[in-house]
Amino acid sequence: MYYFNITLKILVLIFSLNLNAKVDPPNYNFSLDELAIFNPGSSISEIEKKYGPGLIIEKKGEITIFRFFVSQLRYKFPVIVQAKSAEVLDFYATLPSYFLHDVFHQSLINRIGKQNQYLLRDEHAVYVWNNVKNLKHTYSAACTITCFPIFYSVSRIDGERYQPLIDLFIENEKSVRNQKKN
Repeated sequence: MYYFNITLKILVLIFSLNLNAKVDPPNYNFSLDELAIFNPGSSISEIEKKYGPGLIIEKKGEITIFRFFVSQLRYKFPVIVQAKSAEVLDFYATLPSYFLHDVFHQSLINRIGKQNQYLLRDEHAVYVWNNVKNLKHTYSAACTITCFPIFYSVSRIDGERYQPLIDLFIENEKSVRNQKKN
C-alpha cells in the first residue's frame, strides 16, 4: 500500500508537469477592428453583409436605429447603430462584462492615444477622446472585484446635427428616474 501511494503521487506529479495550461482573458483575441465597420461614415449595407440584417429599433424620417450582434466563439454582444440614409452616424456597443478592462482600455490607448477626459465616480469610470479624426470616442468601465468594460461609443463631431445615441440613452435614463420619483 505504501509503494502504491508513492507511485501514484509520482505519476500525478509527472503528468501535472506536462500540462502547459495558459489562461487567457476572454477578450484576448478581440480586436477593435471588429468594431471599425460600425464607425461613422460606414454603410449599413456593408455591416449587413458581415452581420446580417439588423433589427430596426426606431425609424424617424431619414434616421434609423438598428441593433446588430457581434459574435464569435467566446463572446456575443449588441451594437446599436444610428444611421441616416444608410450611412452610419454613430454606434454604441454594450461590451461583455467578462472582457477585461485593462486589456480593452490599453487597446484603445494604443489605437487612438491617451484620453482627453477622465471621470471617476463610485468605482465607475468614463473615458472620453475628443476629436480623433472628427470622431468622439467614449468608453466606460466599472470595478468590483475586477474591472470590466460597460460600453464603447463612437460618434461624429462635425457635419450634420443629430442627437448621438449616448445622449439619447442618458436622456432616457433621466426620464426614467424622474418617473420613479413621481
